[in-house]
Formats: sequence, structure tokens, C-alpha cells
Amino acid sequence: MKWHHVQENWFAFFDAILDKWPDADEAELEEIDGDQRAFITYIAELTGQEITEAKEEIRDWLTGELPSDVVMDPRHDDHSISLSRKYLPEGEDESDDDARFGDD
Repeated sequence: MKWHHVQENWFAFFDAILDKWPDADEAELEEIDGDQRAFITYIAELTGQEITEAKEEIRDWLTGELPSDVVMDPRHDDHSISLSRKYLPEGEDESDDDARFGDD
């Protein structure tokens, strides 16, 4: 994932951040508000690392999965639905009602 995913969905990443850095403080994270430089500095101070080490640790963390709160975002859903168009038979719309499949 890219930093812009984190920045755009900052609060959705709190659980993932706290899983990786359990000593992180939610109030401090709220103040950081997705600012990458502030987050790197905060993690460096929190872990007692140099800035370059903290950057590397965050870079490794970014290779993980997107939190479900971000994946469930309507913008992501709309994009996925749009991409599904190529798998539909001709004449069927990707936004058609799927009640017969249990989707009310």
C-alpha cells in the first residue's frame, strides 16, 4: 500500500498502527493526522530508533494488508464494481439488482 492510503484513511489505520506499535498513543496519532513526516518522527521517538530506521520499519509495515475499514470504503467498492463489468454477459449492467442471489 502507499502512504496516500494511510493519509486518506488515517483513523481506519489506528488499529493496525497499534498492533504494530502497541505503545503508540491514540491522542498523539490524532494530532499526527496522517502527516507522514510527523508519523516517522513519532515512531522514531516511540521506539528509540534513528529516523532512517523508523522510515524502514514503516516502509515494511506498508507492505501489509489494507485494514478492512479501508477496503470497505464505498470508493473502493465502486471501483471494484466498475472493474467487474468485464466479467458480465452482454446486456447486463454491473449495478443490476441481484435479488435472486440473496442480495436485497
